[in-house]
Amino acid sequence: MTRGFKVVKAYQGKDVKIPSRATKNAAGYDFESAADFTLPSIWKMDFIKILRTIRKEQPFSDGDAEKAKKILKPFLIPTGIKAYMAPNEVLILANRSSGPLKHGTILPNGIGVIDADYYDNESNEGEIFIQLINFGLFDRHIKKGERIGQGIFLNYLVADDEVSASSVRTGGFGSSDK
Repeated sequence: MTRGFKVVKAYQGKDVKIPSRATKNAAGYDFESAADFTLPSIWKMDFIKILRTIRKEQPFSDGDAEKAKKILKPFLIPTGIKAYMAPNEVLILANRSSGPLKHGTILPNGIGVIDADYYDNESNEGEIFIQLINFGLFDRHIKKGERIGQGIFLNYLVADDEVSASSVRTGGFGSSDK
């Protein structure tokens, strides 16, 4: 087995579907939400107040800054899925074309990068989460089984003069931050 998907232990027996391609020539594997999830609209969360403060160049208190960070922070939608692949491959997570157009939801980081060593990590078994922000006017109610993102397997290259990376992943989501 070179690459593919498995359901993480926490979602086994809970009708979580393995990602699949919608058509024969589709590059992306559609990921579904593993649970019902309400994605709040940024407009409901004092977003306008923060924009006004920034625009008027008014000083921000530490409390205002913390509140702004919470409002603009993406939400992690569980998929119940982990992906295995060869060491020289990566799974790129991307918006589905209907996300921004029909639902007002986007991946705030543009793409997600799932490294081969994320699979079966100690902290979350390698479960893939789709980061989303809802810039629509209303809360977005995502139903279990609804398609929320897509993943594309790719090969990648490394630089000829790279100093060999020696660290080993010890954590889950965002764990390679230094």
